[in-house]
Amino acid sequence: MTTTLAGLKQIGIANALRSCQLFAGISLPELNAIAEITVIKPVAKGSYLFHEGYPSQGFYIVQTGAINVHRVNAAGKEQVIHVFRAGESFAEGTLATEKGYPADARAVEASQVLLVQKIGFLALLKRQPELALRMLGSMSAHLRILVGQLEDLTLRDVETRLANWLVKRCPNPASDKPVRIELPMTKRILAAELGTVSETFSRTLANFRKRKLIAVKGKIIIVRSPARLAELLRKNLGE
Repeated sequence: MTTTLAGLKQIGIANALRSCQLFAGISLPELNAIAEITVIKPVAKGSYLFHEGYPSQGFYIVQTGAINVHRVNAAGKEQVIHVFRAGESFAEGTLATEKGYPADARAVEASQVLLVQKIGFLALLKRQPELALRMLGSMSAHLRILVGQLEDLTLRDVETRLANWLVKRCPNPASDKPVRIELPMTKRILAAELGTVSETFSRTLANFRKRKLIAVKGKIIIVRSPARLAELLRKNLGE
């Protein structure tokens, strides 16, 4: 029975790994080899997976829930780097360094993650170096996210940042047809991603509602006219 349960557990881990873009298209034997060095970790809401500087145990894949990766600046302000959700991987960069994790990681809801252990994975890379190319692709995708966030944070004020964030999520920014955007995170976390605090973010949302640019229903933001919002964005950018 123990062997059967262990086998079923490994199959479950392999299936979860397959859902991660990092491992898309690799063979079943390769997945099984990675599953053997992977452990399941449940994470309660508000609990930390690691803190900045902690020695790297490996990298993570979100199976369920959401993990907020962030840094805390000298003033004690939390800056969200990204909120990772099911199928996304993070902390792969720590495989190539001894400096430890470069940020903090906290569950923003009850979550379950897979830890691909560092020592075992590095040994696997030596036997199957083509996996290293996949790691580079994943880290490049993370870099694009960070570059995009840096570009957003250089915008002058919260109104412009929020307008930019919403316009980016409208399929056709020139359209006058309303667009529903479901927030994949809490408003507090989105505020942090936009480089502001909850109170300022809420005031900006209220201002947009007053100007009939948006409507808010719980975690749904309805952009009444993407074209009007895009016009505001261009005006704020001086274009």
